[in-house]
Amino acid sequence: MNTKELFTIGVEEEFMICHPKTFDLISKAEEIMNFITENEKDRYSYELLLGEIESNTPICNDVNHAIEEVIKNRIRLKEIGNSLDFKIGISGTHPTALPEEQEFVSNDSYNWVTDQLNEYARQNITFSTHIHIGLDNPETIIKILNQANGWIAPFIALSANSPFFAGNKTGMESSRTFQFGIFPRTNVLHSLKSYEAYENIRKKLTQVHSIEKPRHLWWKIRPHFEFSTIEFRVCDIQRSLLNTKMIIAITQALIHTLYNDINSSKLSKVYNMEFLNDGIWKAATKGIDTMIINPHNEEIITMKDMVYAMLDYIHPSLVHFGNEDVINTVEQIVNGKTEAQKQVDIYNKLGFEGLKKFLVESVEYKII
Repeated sequence: MNTKELFTIGVEEEFMICHPKTFDLISKAEEIMNFITENEKDRYSYELLLGEIESNTPICNDVNHAIEEVIKNRIRLKEIGNSLDFKIGISGTHPTALPEEQEFVSNDSYNWVTDQLNEYARQNITFSTHIHIGLDNPETIIKILNQANGWIAPFIALSANSPFFAGNKTGMESSRTFQFGIFPRTNVLHSLKSYEAYENIRKKLTQVHSIEKPRHLWWKIRPHFEFSTIEFRVCDIQRSLLNTKMIIAITQALIHTLYNDINSSKLSKVYNMEFLNDGIWKAATKGIDTMIINPHNEEIITMKDMVYAMLDYIHPSLVHFGNEDVINTVEQIVNGKTEAQKQVDIYNKLGFEGLKKFLVESVEYKII
């Protein structure tokens, strides 16, 4: 994805590569990347572990186009799995995979990561949905990033889908948030005054060999200047395509709303980082059913009300893009269950074997 068009969309989904009968993780990423055609090289990529594969959409003009491309990528991986004897599964973490059993991708970029983190790199058995939204210049990206950080908690709460890790019921709704947090530079980036301030961080971290390239800045929301996008990296991957559509639509609408407000000089909030981080902790731990400190006014609020506050804020932009239908999906989660809570229900009935099967067989390849 490389664009300077406003509000275009790119979506990355990270999938579990599973054995077709046991549904355990299997190391097939090399085989997949060797199998795909040259024309598909931009659509699929490695992640750190060989039991994971990432799909990437092209630049999409709207949410419906983005979902069409997400579906195409899922169907293609299903077809490849039929040839290479695997199935894809969807969860923010594989419920029983053990870190010590994971194998690393071997290339210059990922070798650098594993050399830095050593055995802790194996803890990153995590699977996310990343959303890129196109913006037109670096200074705008930085200004919007500063303000977007105030809305991370409701994104995590709505998308929580990883209550298990390494054969344990973690007590968390998004254990992926904590597992990926083992990595450095996965924090919320503090407010930056300018693109120059970002460049100062990047250059100095490079000089002391903390990073080799900007992609080693793994912040929860990060600027991606090569693509001219802002990238939301906070959501667990979703089995439900309606949930995926909802996440894409509210991300685009939030960026559109912030863009308009910043251009109208309405926003220059510097958030209390303790309150931001506490909201993220509560979202990952308890999901929708918790209390947080609203970082925008520092009042105590329920997470449900924080979600509704976000919907109220972005509603004109949802209408602008014709995506107000996703409010129904938000309502179903807020008044029903997150995908994490559904996982726990399946586990309570069928144990880990039934849950692993469910996470593979419930992958959606069309909107239901």
